[in-house]
Amino acid sequence: MSSANWSSLRPVVLSLAVCILAAAWSGSPRADAASAAGPDTVPTYAVSPIGWVRKEAGRTFIEIAPRYQAALLGIDELSSLWVLYWFDRNDTPEKRAVLQVHPRGNPENPLRGVFATRSPLRPNLIALSQVKLLAVRGNRIEIDGIDAYADTPVLDLKPY
Repeated sequence: MSSANWSSLRPVVLSLAVCILAAAWSGSPRADAASAAGPDTVPTYAVSPIGWVRKEAGRTFIEIAPRYQAALLGIDELSSLWVLYWFDRNDTPEKRAVLQVHPRGNPENPLRGVFATRSPLRPNLIALSQVKLLAVRGNRIEIDGIDAYADTPVLDLKPY
């Protein structure tokens, strides 16, 4: 992604991240319990997929679980989406413990903290991709492609 594109997307991505964190933290009984327990106590949260990435015959879809299909109302009017998904194939304690990487796995690139990279190795395996919406049929959204494996769990969708 060019720096010009990143500059225009950065406020959106930062706003999205702040909203996610604020929603997860505010009003949470666990947040109150964690504050009372002390600074070394780390709260945990459960997240469940709303759907999955599907790849078939060169096409890519987000398949939404039937119980969330009603949440797609109006999505067909959008041209692009933010897709939040889980890097499930990196979900091991060892991979979550990696805090510094060489970007793109290239040792010639300077070592960076994972928060300064798009590395799939990170403490919380949340991924974010902007995709172009091509069609909506029932609980399936056809998109132009995504940097995720088939059957990757999708956590949320946001309008771009």
